[in-house]
Amino acid sequence: MIKINSLSKAFKKQEVIKNLTIDFNAGEKIALIGQNGAGKTTLIRCILGQYNYEGYLEIMGLNPRKERRNILQNVGFVPQTPPPLKMTVDELLNFFVNLTNTPKEEFINLTHSLGLIIEENINKPFFKLSGGMKQKLLIALALGRQPKILLLDEPSANLDPQAREILFDHLQNFRKDSLMILSSHRMNEIKTLVNRVVEMDLGIVAVDKTVITETKN
Repeated sequence: MIKINSLSKAFKKQEVIKNLTIDFNAGEKIALIGQNGAGKTTLIRCILGQYNYEGYLEIMGLNPRKERRNILQNVGFVPQTPPPLKMTVDELLNFFVNLTNTPKEEFINLTHSLGLIIEENINKPFFKLSGGMKQKLLIALALGRQPKILLLDEPSANLDPQAREILFDHLQNFRKDSLMILSSHRMNEIKTLVNRVVEMDLGIVAVDKTVITETKN
């Protein structure tokens, strides 16, 4: 679903991704791990078409820079840092309803499952929500549309323990034909979920291994 060949990305003179070649496939749940500065978030943002880069990158047969809108129809994304959106919660929900043809109730029900009664904040600007509220809403918007590709950059950040557990239950039961990439510092938190581990270090892949998913007791 994602093909990458000789991908490089630099900011000014600092090369953050260095000649990276790797494929990500349908049915994989990938832990993308590594220290801060390893290149994880930069790689995700290249996949989303947010950055120019050198090399070859193809998402479902499409170029993320030239055909970004078509790609985003099939990609759910939870960023590490919520964007400072000025639109209200209701406007944001309606935007995703129209973009993805997903019933509004799907998104709302997911916020409820995560412990957020979104109706109580429906007319608030998104940027005025608490960190936890923002994260829960962004998770609901990403998962509720049932995309073919899920990109989750530190998805459990700002979540209370109960919401964190519910999130990973949702991910465990997510559509099996999807590609899921989870960038996380907490490998112990996602080890029961993933079937492949990709560790980045200073812009390259240091480890790439298939793992047997552990079953929860």
